[in-house]
This record gives sequence, C-alpha cells and structure tokens, in this order.
Amino acid sequence: MTRKRFEDILDELVRPEVEGLGYTLWGISCPGGGGKRRILIYIDGPDGVTVDACAEVSRQVGLVLEMEDAVPGAFTLEVSSPGLEREFFSIDQMAAYTGKTVRVTLWEPRQEQRKFSGTLAGIDENAFVLETETGNESFSWGEVKKARLVHVF
Repeated sequence: MTRKRFEDILDELVRPEVEGLGYTLWGISCPGGGGKRRILIYIDGPDGVTVDACAEVSRQVGLVLEMEDAVPGAFTLEVSSPGLEREFFSIDQMAAYTGKTVRVTLWEPRQEQRKFSGTLAGIDENAFVLETETGNESFSWGEVKKARLVHVF
C-alpha cells in the first residue's frame, strides 16, 4: 500500500467544494517550513477568477477543512488564480499551452543541468517535449519537480 501525499488527501476534500461553486481546481500546494502550515489552492474559471470568487472558495473550503479536521495544527489557507505564469500540477494541464514558453526544474540533473526553458512542442500521456536553444528535449512527467508557464509580454 502506498502512502498518499498530503496534497492528494486535500484534493479529495477540496475538489468537490470548488467544483460545486462553479470553478476548476487547478492545483494545491503546501510549501514546507516554518511553524504554521500554508495551504495554497489555485482555482480557475471560464471567465477567470475574481477576488470575490477566491473569498467564496476560501470560506467554503476553510469550513470543510475545519469540520473534517484534515489539517493537523494551525494553518493558513490562501486561494488564488493560477496567474499568468501558472504552475502545472499535471501533464494534462499543459496540453492547452502547446507553442508557449515553459520553464522546467527537474528532480535530478540531466548532464549537470536541472533547469530548462523552451517552447512546448508537444505532449503525450506521460511526457512532453520542449524546443530549447540547444535542440529538442523530452521529459517524462515523473522527472519534473516543477513546470510553469512563462508569460511573454
């Protein structure tokens, strides 16, 4: 039996609430460090996300987390849009951004390099290709620590 990540447990509790309010759960992040735990929830909607939408989701999700006693100890809940330079939480989210610039950080270095940036050339089930300055690089989702969109003004 594999142990579930804390973010996955939260996802199961939070997703129905977010979707019930008419938004899409883009992702959940719980950065470590410090005393009080931070829970970051990113939501999206067909017309974007307003401050009022974030407040509405925060109230509803906060109640659920408190009632379910899902978070040990004190925590801070933050709800926001994924933003222009959104982080990708799954490879499926990348499909809509083919042709856009993406920055990737790997868990383990590849030829002594951990960070790559390039144009998203394509994705399949578990991998994607970036067109970089040195040529095409293929990455499996499992080797990616963080991937995010780079907004070009």
